[in-house]
Amino acid sequence: MTANEQDPPRRASLELLRAEASDELAVLIHERLRGGEDPWDFMEDLPSVDELVVLTLRADNIAENGGQRPNRARNYRVLRQIALDYPPLTRAVWRILGEEEPHRRWDASVRLDAS
Repeated sequence: MTANEQDPPRRASLELLRAEASDELAVLIHERLRGGEDPWDFMEDLPSVDELVVLTLRADNIAENGGQRPNRARNYRVLRQIALDYPPLTRAVWRILGEEEPHRRWDASVRLDAS
C-alpha cells in the first residue's frame, strides 16, 4: 500500500472548496438583501468562508453515513478529522466546536426571538 492509498479521500482541493463556499455565501447575502433584510442585522450571523467549508465537509460526512446526524461525540470526531485533513481550516473547526449548536446557528428557518 502506498502513502497515497493511506491518505483519506478528499472531496476537492481547499482552494476549490473555498471558492464554492464563497459563491454560496454571496448567494446567501444576495437573497437576504433581495428579501429586504438590513445587512447590519444579519452579516455577523453568517458563517465565514472557512466555516462554510467545514460545515459542507461535515454535511458530506453525514450524507456518507446514510444521512444520520452525528451525536455530540461523533460530531467532535468528524470536525476534528476535518481539521487534521485540512490544517488551514483548524481555526474554523474550533470556532464551530465552541458553538452550543453549530448546526442551527446559520439555519435560515431558525429565528431567535428576544422574548
